[in-house]
Amino acid sequence: MEPVKDAPTVTSDWKLLEKRIAGVVMKNIPPVEDERGEICEMFRHAWGVHPDPLVYVYMVTIRPGKVKGWVRHEKQDDRIFVIRGTFRIGLYDDRADSPTHRLLNVFTVSERNRALVVFPRGVYHAIRNIGESEAIFVNMPTRAYDHADPDKLRLPLRNPLIPYSFDDGIGR
Repeated sequence: MEPVKDAPTVTSDWKLLEKRIAGVVMKNIPPVEDERGEICEMFRHAWGVHPDPLVYVYMVTIRPGKVKGWVRHEKQDDRIFVIRGTFRIGLYDDRADSPTHRLLNVFTVSERNRALVVFPRGVYHAIRNIGESEAIFVNMPTRAYDHADPDKLRLPLRNPLIPYSFDDGIGR
């Protein structure tokens, strides 16, 4: 068996080369640290990451090795920000009218590589804690949760639609 040469994955200024699902935005946000601790912004309208204002914010924890998802929304976009831990984020574009229909994106985001990530409505998403302790993110969806009519459509983790499994192991 012959070895296979790696293809480039980032530019010289560390921008990812992977094609991104239409509407998915990831803005890396470094913390500002001093001897007392750190401060890190999570969302600023002026960044132009998403046009909608903040209307609802909640926190999510995921235990080590656990996965939340696959879920998609019809009425809202999600905007998540990692607080603590290391996450593998899977996104699958199931929007028939999208230029990236059937595209899969997989990202790793952590407290060392913080980012605000936008999941557009219609895109399935799942998040796995790949760290060794409980992980936390904040979601700032574009619509408040409706207890009487939740905007969540779910698929099982293993399903025939999404060509990704969170238990495939690490590496290539």
